[in-house]
Amino acid sequence: MNKEVRVIVIGAHPDEPDIYAGGTAALFAELGHRVKFLSLTNGCCGHYEINGMELVERRRNEAAEAARKLGIDEYEVLDTPDGELLPTIAVRNEVVRQIRNWGADVVITFHPEGGAHSDNRYAGKVVSDAVPFVAKTPNAVPDAPALNRGPVVLLMPDYSMKSRYSADIVIDIEPVLEKKLLACDAHASQFYEFAPWQAGFLDQVPESWEDKKAFLLKYWAEFMNVSKEMKPALGKWYGAENAEGIRYAEPFEIAGYGRRPSDDEMKALFPMLDRSASEER
Repeated sequence: MNKEVRVIVIGAHPDEPDIYAGGTAALFAELGHRVKFLSLTNGCCGHYEINGMELVERRRNEAAEAARKLGIDEYEVLDTPDGELLPTIAVRNEVVRQIRNWGADVVITFHPEGGAHSDNRYAGKVVSDAVPFVAKTPNAVPDAPALNRGPVVLLMPDYSMKSRYSADIVIDIEPVLEKKLLACDAHASQFYEFAPWQAGFLDQVPESWEDKKAFLLKYWAEFMNVSKEMKPALGKWYGAENAEGIRYAEPFEIAGYGRRPSDDEMKALFPMLDRSASEER
């Protein structure tokens, strides 16, 4: 392994890092790199029967199990109530601490201008506000040592603003698709209860693992399947011939803030690109 890469994925709710970037995280972990998931709220609104604090405890346990399935290092769930995240100075400073203390080379988060859910939008906003203070600004948030170099920031796709989203780098997750599905499976309160209840297909939740895999791939297809928008980036990073065989992937946009990486730096930060390109399908 070359230089260790340290990645932090920042979502608004437990289960979002998994569904948006779980495959990428699992690939980093398999290659010996360090990954942390962070939820900026506690997810207390994500159910139709279980009350708030009981649900918070359950979702923290689900997050811990998902981390084990993916092989990542940490999954932290903060205490801010679901639906109450705001881009305040206090939250910004906590995000600065989180990025610094993790020593992040790569930050993955939401777009600051999109999101059907206000928590998701504000998660993206507060990260965009925090990143300029992360490196070489020691007087800001002095209780966490400033980094010497700012991170590369990648944005997870916001499907409420598809026309504005750019798939700059797309990661082939087929080698770890099972791990991503197992992480989703760990978040049973969301993928088998709350989301199906909201969408009206709670009666379709299956029992066996094989059927559950098909269920997840059906109802969360946009988080798994390669789309036509991903194909140019797949061709760029994996080569046209390899890209043709890729069926499952996760796309990311390089943020307009944060460090602007060259293609060579992106290949160094995402070593799975070289590994996947050399594997036979």
